[in-house]
Amino acid sequence: MTHHVHPYSFRLGQIRDWKSRWFNRRHYRTLLEADVKLREWLGARLAKMYVARIEIERSPAVLHIAIHTSRPGLIIGRSGAGATALKDDIVRRLAAWGFAKTPELKLTIEEVKNPETDAAIIGQMVAEGLEKRLPFRRVLKQTLSKVSAHKEAKGVKIALSGRLGGAEMSRREWQMNGRIPLQTIRADIDFSRTRAHLPYGDIGIKVWIYKGEIFDERKKKA
Repeated sequence: MTHHVHPYSFRLGQIRDWKSRWFNRRHYRTLLEADVKLREWLGARLAKMYVARIEIERSPAVLHIAIHTSRPGLIIGRSGAGATALKDDIVRRLAAWGFAKTPELKLTIEEVKNPETDAAIIGQMVAEGLEKRLPFRRVLKQTLSKVSAHKEAKGVKIALSGRLGGAEMSRREWQMNGRIPLQTIRADIDFSRTRAHLPYGDIGIKVWIYKGEIFDERKKKA
């Protein structure tokens, strides 16, 4: 039998960094629970805003949350009102969950320069198309061509699984363009998993985007 491993964790420590960067031997369990709950809540709070990833850094004095999105203006709001409200909501939410008094909260909202090559954003685009009841093959084809048109994308693969088209029996379909070298650690592969919520059940969405080899880019710069 084959053994599947997450493409992100497979490259941790080589070309990828951790999304939560802190260490606390004494309160590790509590802080980890806080990170998981924060990511779930922020994912629901910022739905439809094309959030690519949420990074958390902790120090004894500061809790730093960095939100990477292709729509920063919608989150920041006019004159920063949206960001201030979001920051206050995070503080209240942590207190409601019963966690100890948090250190100073620093919120950073960063723009994703190339959303067409970000797997998480592409997965959300596919989910939006499916939730609008568009034919799933058309959504696959259009998204695949949009990603392939970008010069950074060397390969892309999108897989759907579930009751596609409202069929009674679930199945899996996928389309691919270019190459996806999953076993090469130096290959820069962005991976994302998400779901489209439909009346007859959820559709699972997986996206792989290959952007070339990291070591080759370093050699070119050198």
